Amino acid sequence: MRKWIQFPRQQGTSSRQAHADFPEQAIFEREIGRSGFFGPATHLHHTHAPTGWSDWQGPLRPRAFDLNLLPEKNISIDGNSPWSAAEILFNSHCRYRMWHCVTAMQKLARNADGDELLFIHQGGGQLFCDYGHLTLKQGDYVVIPRSTMWRIEPDSAMQILMIEATNDSYQLPEKGLVGPHAIFDSGMLDTPTINDEFKAQYSEQMWQVEIKRHNQISQVTYPFNPLDAIGWHGDLSVVRINWRDIRPLMSHRYHLPPSAHTTFVASRFVICTFVPRPIESDPGALKVPFYHNNDDYDEVLFYHEGDFFSRDNIEKGMVTFHPAGFTHGPHPKAFAAGRAHKKTFTDEVAVMLDTRDALTVSDVSSLVENADYVNSWKEK
Repeated sequence: MRKWIQFPRQQGTSSRQAHADFPEQAIFEREIGRSGFFGPATHLHHTHAPTGWSDWQGPLRPRAFDLNLLPEKNISIDGNSPWSAAEILFNSHCRYRMWHCVTAMQKLARNADGDELLFIHQGGGQLFCDYGHLTLKQGDYVVIPRSTMWRIEPDSAMQILMIEATNDSYQLPEKGLVGPHAIFDSGMLDTPTINDEFKAQYSEQMWQVEIKRHNQISQVTYPFNPLDAIGWHGDLSVVRINWRDIRPLMSHRYHLPPSAHTTFVASRFVICTFVPRPIESDPGALKVPFYHNNDDYDEVLFYHEGDFFSRDNIEKGMVTFHPAGFTHGPHPKAFAAGRAHKKTFTDEVAVMLDTRDALTVSDVSSLVENADYVNSWKEK
């Protein structure tokens, strides 16, 4: 058994409470914490912004990628196969891809490497899988259990963020004091149905399944469509929830950490969703994300839509990547706007991936990187 060394101490001039009522001479607070936002932490007060660097050399720099600029040939070799989607970031426990699905899949997909999470960034369509049929729309999360067979028929061109839990499964977070129905009730999770649309795709024609295992593709041919279930019962299924059905935790007097917005959990990473909410109204409360050390997790944010209130010059369809090991936080304009309480409500929607293990940046990502992103924290 292990336990953290914990001995709460106070030194110099500091606030009595985290993220609120800072000393007048030190308006910048920095959190040094372990295990993301779940372990011991110390809050330091500084007279200069912890992100006020004047130069940065080396590979640890914060990075930004504009996925809207991905060359067509790198989006997909075969536009209707998820396994040819552009890989953005990866490690041994997670693969992070962007897939442009523009035509109906001609083959079924099956991921034998782990659960797949789809986030529908643009467009919509029809999902057919072992469990039946679902209509997908912009803003949907879809969890596809490992080794499920599935295919999509787009109603309009779709951009789909794919996050694989390699050799792992997606589960729901423990919600603690707020209870199991907070953030979203599990009753809001939709499952596929054996409906008329599903029955209409029964077929005695040949179908092929592309099975991904160890990131290699095998192809199995059937003389019929193997999506031919007539019914099912149990507690394992594809599930879907839209970000609009998420009701975020809020506090008018305390800025909640990103962990309060956790949506799905795997063994070595978490998925969080930031959705519109009121901004803290208490005069002494911090109103933007606090500066913090990123010491145990790599942090990735996909910007879906809205005005990203803690960032400058970030648009929808972009990804920011903050590797573990340095302090980061709001951009200077956002910090100043937060202190002035210029906005009373956020309208951003973003998907955050926090991984325990270091992520590798793919060659494709480097083609669409904004190399100047590291300088966006400089005062202008």
